[in-house]
Amino acid sequence: MKVLLVGVGGVGEAIAVTASRRPWLEKMVLADYNLGRAQEVGKRLGAADKFPIEQVDAADKKQVIEIASKHNVNLLMNAVNVDFTDALFDSAYEYGCNYMDMAMTGLGAQMGSRQLASHAAWEKKGLLAILGMGVDPGLSDIFAKYAEEHLFDEIEEIGVRDGAALDISGYDFAPAFSITDTLEECTSPPIIWEKERGWFETEPFSEPEVFEFPEEIGPLKCVNVEHEEVVLIPRWVKTKRVTFKYALGDKFIHAIKVLHMLGLTSKEPVNVKGVKVVPSEVVAACLPDPAHLGDKMTGKTCVGTWVKGIKDGNERQVYLYQITDNAESMRKYGCQAVSWQTGVCPVIAMELLANSTWNRDGVLGPEAFDPVPFMEKMQDFDFPYGFKEM
Repeated sequence: MKVLLVGVGGVGEAIAVTASRRPWLEKMVLADYNLGRAQEVGKRLGAADKFPIEQVDAADKKQVIEIASKHNVNLLMNAVNVDFTDALFDSAYEYGCNYMDMAMTGLGAQMGSRQLASHAAWEKKGLLAILGMGVDPGLSDIFAKYAEEHLFDEIEEIGVRDGAALDISGYDFAPAFSITDTLEECTSPPIIWEKERGWFETEPFSEPEVFEFPEEIGPLKCVNVEHEEVVLIPRWVKTKRVTFKYALGDKFIHAIKVLHMLGLTSKEPVNVKGVKVVPSEVVAACLPDPAHLGDKMTGKTCVGTWVKGIKDGNERQVYLYQITDNAESMRKYGCQAVSWQTGVCPVIAMELLANSTWNRDGVLGPEAFDPVPFMEKMQDFDFPYGFKEM
């Protein structure tokens, strides 16, 4: 397989490092607007022929297509900010290769995703686009499908519940993931899906609940946050309700609220002494790069799917999850926990595509595929999942 990886930040680096160990990978083009960052990752990987470097503007479809054509790629892997998703999605379609991302466009209660609306066109062309194939969304969706097929006769509710016990030394506020994506998720209205009502929006950080996370993480307060699982899961999994809640912490939520109140989460340029700047990009520039926080991080991060329903006439609740310890991901892969946990999942999906285990056309989410082969591969990728009967 030949892959054009657009974006080699923390998650992009984790994708490249993980894929570099798989025999099916023939080439992975490291493409980024920041040429220095692409060169940094390329130097780490070595094998310049296998990991060529390209500078790219992800918004420039012509340029993206030229690079894809130059390297004759089979898959375009989108690992950049969601603002570039439409351009990269269209580039893959126009060039004629498969596509994968870890987020998607068009969220909101009306669910007007132009990506999902393109299913028939991609299917007719014999191409596949897998949307939301990270860890959340991604693995969380796969857990939901597995629960439907193997653990329940009837599902009442599916709730993705994520939390972490991570500490970043030397910083009062330092998100372990893209701050621009985080700001957008945390300030947009969260979405809930109910069978009788469909998709609808609620208030950011609403409906707090205490969720008991496994291992040393323990009980954390989770709140509603906008996320793709609520859009994707109901399309392929039979349930009565879908939610997404994240344990952000009061300090983190307060910081986001203050930034939003001051207008610093906006993507609209403002004039500062004759210079046009984007407030959210200024915030990102003032914070440390998540890709370089690994040596300052300690603790674990957990992504999982809680499912409530009926099995053999009895009520049942389970939690399927994956926990990554930062010390382990740094020692084994040189990637911080959040980046590595996210980056492994698309590589497992690539392997299932490479060996034709997953073999469909159209625009689909992870929950549209057989979850068992993916979950069986997790151990092989040093990425075990856990199971907790609630």
